[in-house]
Amino acid sequence: MNLPKRYTITSALPYANGLKHIGHLAGAYIPADTYVRYLRAQKRDVLYVCGSDEHGAAITIQAMKEGTTPKAIVDKYHEIIKSNFNDLGISFDIYHRTSAPIHHETTQEFFTALNEKGDLEEKETEQFYDEEAKSFLADRYIVGTCPVCGYTNAFGDQCEKCGTSLSPEMLINPRSTLSGNAPVKKATTHWYLPLNKHEDFLREWILQEHKDDWKANVLGQCKSWLDAGLQPRAVTRDLDWGIKVPLPEAEGKVLYVWFDAPIGYISATRQWALDNGKDWKPYWQDKDTKLVHFIGKDNIVFHCIIFPVMLRLHGDILPENVPANEFMNLEGDKMSTSRGWSIEMDEYINDWIKKENGESMADVLRYYLTTISPETKDSEFTWKGFQDANNSELGSILGNFVNRTFVLMHKLCKGKVPPLHADVIDDADKAMFAEIENSKSKIENLIETYKFRDAQYEVIDLARKGNKYMQDKQPWIVARQTTDNGQPTTEAQEKIDNCMHVCLQLTANLAILMNPFLPFTAKRLCYMMKVVDKMLDWENAGKPKLLSVGYSLREPQILFRKIEDSEITAQLEKLKAKTQKVEEEKKQDASSQLPVTVSAETTSNVVQQETGNGEPVTKTKPEIVFDDFAKIDLKVGTIVSAEKVQKADKLLKLQIDLGFETRTIVSGIALHFQPEEIVGKQVTVVVNLAPRKMRGIESNGMILMAEDASGKLHFINPEQKIDAGSGVS
Repeated sequence: MNLPKRYTITSALPYANGLKHIGHLAGAYIPADTYVRYLRAQKRDVLYVCGSDEHGAAITIQAMKEGTTPKAIVDKYHEIIKSNFNDLGISFDIYHRTSAPIHHETTQEFFTALNEKGDLEEKETEQFYDEEAKSFLADRYIVGTCPVCGYTNAFGDQCEKCGTSLSPEMLINPRSTLSGNAPVKKATTHWYLPLNKHEDFLREWILQEHKDDWKANVLGQCKSWLDAGLQPRAVTRDLDWGIKVPLPEAEGKVLYVWFDAPIGYISATRQWALDNGKDWKPYWQDKDTKLVHFIGKDNIVFHCIIFPVMLRLHGDILPENVPANEFMNLEGDKMSTSRGWSIEMDEYINDWIKKENGESMADVLRYYLTTISPETKDSEFTWKGFQDANNSELGSILGNFVNRTFVLMHKLCKGKVPPLHADVIDDADKAMFAEIENSKSKIENLIETYKFRDAQYEVIDLARKGNKYMQDKQPWIVARQTTDNGQPTTEAQEKIDNCMHVCLQLTANLAILMNPFLPFTAKRLCYMMKVVDKMLDWENAGKPKLLSVGYSLREPQILFRKIEDSEITAQLEKLKAKTQKVEEEKKQDASSQLPVTVSAETTSNVVQQETGNGEPVTKTKPEIVFDDFAKIDLKVGTIVSAEKVQKADKLLKLQIDLGFETRTIVSGIALHFQPEEIVGKQVTVVVNLAPRKMRGIESNGMILMAEDASGKLHFINPEQKIDAGSGVS
């Protein structure tokens, strides 16, 4: 087999708009990490890149939800996601981010190169526009009824319930998320990638050249897209968050996130090269480099059709494989963070790893997710299955074999690797050595063809065979054949030595073979065997003499603790409670939408603001006379404390100093401000509003704020700080 000179391995860039669940982990990150660890053990030149996808409407939408800026959102979630991956042993060479200057530079250069060669088309089209918000709408800013499953809150690019890729035109009764109004069409100019011109190339490259080595689910989805006919796809969009289009006539436009995000692999490579004194170009431009993308099935079209067209036009290498996985469900339903039906990586780490300081629990998750990996069809995570994988497989098979081997070695062989006595080697010993050698080649072939589930099975099966070998040999029974002084006879000791020698060499081989799948456990075994991590090099696998005779080993450690039924019950109850909480919060959000009119029913009032051209963001309220206004008593107050109201995501409980007294006011601004950041702020307060109980708290007044076109709230501050209690007129 002719091996490539180097490997560039990528995992799909996760959106930095929130926590990522274990379904993402199973789809694109554990398979890639397994493959990369195997390649590194083979001493191959491999670069594993990934990073946070920090542009696009999903980021701005989350910023509005949390009442902050897109930059604050990506800064927050980038660090959390990066830390989560590290805790779970995902070994990127670089985890970059698309907000980095080098990424902006790389993406703009890429766009310019394609545009100057005439590979892009400029044309005017009509796109959806929100007349009230005075803004063109990205696909994610449009929701409506999915034409496939009937879900009423499907986004303009995808239905999160059934997973169907959509366009805004396909939605039934579309509406803007900014105003709730039905959008209209308005003319705008954009640049397009004419995918339709590359159909012949794609058919030949995908359906002919890769018909035998790409997964059936990948080929099937690509064929479906090609048979439907490809259309030009917009490269630019009207949005203020993203990479600016490097053209003077493209003011106010940014590059579409689907164009910008995959170039993140290249910019991450450039940053890695700068950090390590390397040349980045061979990893993307040398034909002797093998490029492999690990993704979930929702990214197939981008990595198998769109990005390859971009790479080909740019003169870069094409992916040799895109082993995309299907989706992973949870306890009988689709995993969804928005519905609370999910297990976030951060949640798992806090519950199972940090709580008990146990890295082995990272391997338990890696093992189970690989066992149920959705390689060819959707799979399902269940907490009972997780428990069984740990207790009945990792614990009872792998952990049990290693523990028995070390316990008996210390008890029967004085804690040292015993010799192998050639004169008493039997067929069972020879068969076990043959199994060790054969397992290496089996696992190699399976990993090389991206069959990680089957490869991991071979590791556990080898441990299972080790257990049977030891059970058949029964060294603890043989040890009863003693001399007059109570020591095993010479013949008995030689049989014991051979059994334990085989089991210890098998343990060393298991450490090497499991390392791509269970890296934390492999390192723990190295510690127990008192060997350096270099022993985990793949060239050592299959060898019968890894541990030297007479070498003393450490005491055994429990590799995998038993998971109790009560722990699983607690997780199931937690999952149900989380879902119920999300449903309750949605109902609260729906019933506590803050109107823009001043009334005793509101907890805070939104004062309308003007846009940059002097036009109001929303319509003015009905005309009133001075006497109506004169009834309102407005005073300046200073916020002296703020705290969140339990079970109410939108509400803050404020203590406001009015000069003559301090009042409690409940205000619906929690999505826009953190409690600690508003203490000391001065606000305008309606002080003669009738009291009203909110969540059991009596609110005595209302604060006034301004709302911009995006829905973001702002304080209306005096030009300089004035005494609390001062009148506003």
